[in-house]
Amino acid sequence: MSHIKMKNISMNFKNHESSTSLKAYFADLFNSNNSPIDNERQVIKNISLEINSGDRVGIIGRNGAGKSTLLKILSRVYENFTGDLEVDGKIAPLLELGTGFHPEFTGRENIHLNGVIIGYENSDLEKIEEEVINFSELQEYIDTPVKYYSTGMYMRLAFSLATALKPDILILDEILAGGDAKFIDKASKRLENVIDDANIVILVSHNIDHIKSICNRVIYMDNGIILNDGDPEKIINQYLSK
Repeated sequence: MSHIKMKNISMNFKNHESSTSLKAYFADLFNSNNSPIDNERQVIKNISLEINSGDRVGIIGRNGAGKSTLLKILSRVYENFTGDLEVDGKIAPLLELGTGFHPEFTGRENIHLNGVIIGYENSDLEKIEEEVINFSELQEYIDTPVKYYSTGMYMRLAFSLATALKPDILILDEILAGGDAKFIDKASKRLENVIDDANIVILVSHNIDHIKSICNRVIYMDNGIILNDGDPEKIINQYLSK
């Protein structure tokens, strides 16, 4: 059975400000002890968490709370974190559009690249390639580098690939927030089946009704920490009351 365990996970982002900027120069003038100005901010702060087979976990919180960063750590998109992460099961992450795609590779090449990264054999990917292409409706563009894809085309390819792989652990980050209405309707029906089949589902969404309909557990995050974790109705009411 699939299982996720995080222990004391933390992660810093470097600030974009260069140390040679004018602002940094004047800050140094007023730094009386000449100690270096902190050029990093902590976006995930010492999080410990267990998610077990059968869990459908919703993660809620305001923008900048650390929700998407946490999903990227779980998906190994970000590796520069501290602490221990243990994942048992194949993960299919549906994160922000284009995450994991190589812009110079074609849609077909990205199907194989992403599948191998997740842990599938080429023989398995050859079997699902046609299904991914047909569901995404990208037959005409599948051998075009994805850097030329529109946002909707990115979404269709990413969604079609992740849901064709039949993952043990499905990770979703507002994946159906964009795209044409016809495809979203088709994708929503397919997503229901994939959620039913997955051992673990982790969902970040601002759509509270969506969270309520899918999740048996909700995590409320703010400022890089978990404020609460448990019954969806209770946690959602706490979030909405803020």
